[in-house]
Amino acid sequence: MAEVKIQAESRTEFGKGAARRIRRDNKVPAVLYGHGTDPVHITLPGHDTMLALKTANALLLIEVTGSESLLALPKQVQRDPIKGTIEHVDLVIVKSGEKVEVDIAIHVEGEAAGGTLVVLENASILVEAEATHIPDGVVLNIEGLEAGTAIHASDLKLPAGTTLAVDPETLIVNITTASTAEQVEAEMADAEAEAGVVRDAPTAAPA
Repeated sequence: MAEVKIQAESRTEFGKGAARRIRRDNKVPAVLYGHGTDPVHITLPGHDTMLALKTANALLLIEVTGSESLLALPKQVQRDPIKGTIEHVDLVIVKSGEKVEVDIAIHVEGEAAGGTLVVLENASILVEAEATHIPDGVVLNIEGLEAGTAIHASDLKLPAGTTLAVDPETLIVNITTASTAEQVEAEMADAEAEAGVVRDAPTAAPA
């Protein structure tokens, strides 16, 4: 994964008022921490930060004015619940060659055998990888797999240098027999009966 350079500014103002002023200038308040250093409070350019964080686990090269450049990964991104704009970012400092734990996406490809239902139990998986070589994701091919097939974390083909950071028996995909219309109707009727729902009898058509 290529690193993305972002020019940052150090900041000395804190609190909600200061944060609002920063956002009005189309900038994002952020904090850099890790490796035993004191937290570094910075301001990031809003547009560049938004573009960079569209990629999961984006590796950022933060160039702080008047200071050394630091490699960092986004740890927590706070967004406006309505607008979706970035309000604050927590960044963890990493070193080249350092191992980190991150979630990567699972991309399912292919189609299972006919008459089956594919249930994706986990859309991502926690792995350990080098901070500067975090994979974009892992591909899982289910082409032609039959009902009764269960795919676990240990079955995933991870990129070189990447290892699982979860229980190998973690269920990823479960392939079952697809329910027929009759089975779905029966299940709905059972659920309604348990909930005490009584269906109205069908109205007879006038003679």
